[in-house]
Amino acid sequence: MFHNAPMTSLRRNVPLLYAFSFLQMTLFPMAIITLFWKDHVGLSLSQILLLQSIFAVAMVVMEYPSGYISDRVGYRTALTFASILGIVGWGAYTVASSFREVLIAEILLGISTSFISGTDSALLYESVKGTGDEPAYARFEGRSTGFGQTGEAAGALFAGLLYARYPLLPFILQVAVWILALLITRGLAEPQREPRRFGGHLKEALASARYVFIENRRLRITIILSIALGISSFYPVWLIQPYMRDAGVPIASFGPIWAGANLIVALFAVLSHRVRAFLGELRMILLLVLLVWGGYLGLGYAAGVWGFLFYYLLTAMRGMRGPFFLHAAQAEIPSANRAGMLSLQSLCFRLLFAITGPLVGIYADARGVGKTFQLLFVVCLLILPPLAWLFLKQRHPDAA
Repeated sequence: MFHNAPMTSLRRNVPLLYAFSFLQMTLFPMAIITLFWKDHVGLSLSQILLLQSIFAVAMVVMEYPSGYISDRVGYRTALTFASILGIVGWGAYTVASSFREVLIAEILLGISTSFISGTDSALLYESVKGTGDEPAYARFEGRSTGFGQTGEAAGALFAGLLYARYPLLPFILQVAVWILALLITRGLAEPQREPRRFGGHLKEALASARYVFIENRRLRITIILSIALGISSFYPVWLIQPYMRDAGVPIASFGPIWAGANLIVALFAVLSHRVRAFLGELRMILLLVLLVWGGYLGLGYAAGVWGFLFYYLLTAMRGMRGPFFLHAAQAEIPSANRAGMLSLQSLCFRLLFAITGPLVGIYADARGVGKTFQLLFVVCLLILPPLAWLFLKQRHPDAA
């Protein structure tokens, strides 16, 4: 059992978590990191792809254990540890000159990201729950996502200029960003939570997985639909750049377009709770599904320089989806194992992408990006309606 933090401290957690989300996503190197790998370190494309595969494995291996540890040692401690790993990981990049050294940096950053995944949302939920604001959690989560996406947009806008001035400057600034994040974690308060319900660690971990995937049907279908919608907006992240290049979009426009996509995610994450209140749950689910269909339909069949605008339909869906489904899932999760169970959702998402992502890439290489978007439209057309119906059936039997 953790000590009960005063209500004023829990209220202070909210703006601190907003700031942490902004800093976490302000990734100055991300828009130029492929150039850095190739030009500064001398990596080949095959080495870069191998590097990303190892990063994905590190994330999958640590995803659930990191969430489970966060529940045991405390959310504040977990975020502090993640920030220290962020400092060390990006610091390693400033001296990296080989594949091995870059690999070490990526593994450290992968573990850092794993400790944040689920922990930040769990702490935000427990904080607003402790202050009596739990019904408005989606609004707080939406703002947190908005701050994060705004940070990512800001990093993308200035990355090219920083890299052109001095290739290591984005990485030096990234170390400074994580030092600030570390200072923020020291001001967080640990909320009181329910005690552990089971005996040994393995027994408790298995019990959590059984609760998520077997015992709680409402939670299970919530997670499945959330993953399906989430991954539908994730494939285009890796396909939109070659799509724009093939469509003749000037390379100089890629940064602002990428920043615009992140700002749309931020805007619709902030508006998510208002859309939910205005439309109701049933119509909001319908809207999310229609945005996926519209995005893929436009990307698959629209030609020309402006075809990428249909990608913004998918980013709008991503922004609204996050706060809505996190609130629905959080309401079903016991606080003693909140971070661990949220990490299980992230683990399933990463595993699904690890399995399907290479297949999508192979199809895109063989048939082209436009044809791939057409195929994904058909897949979403078949998969999303039954999942949406099952979700609504569990939550609103009469409406379903």
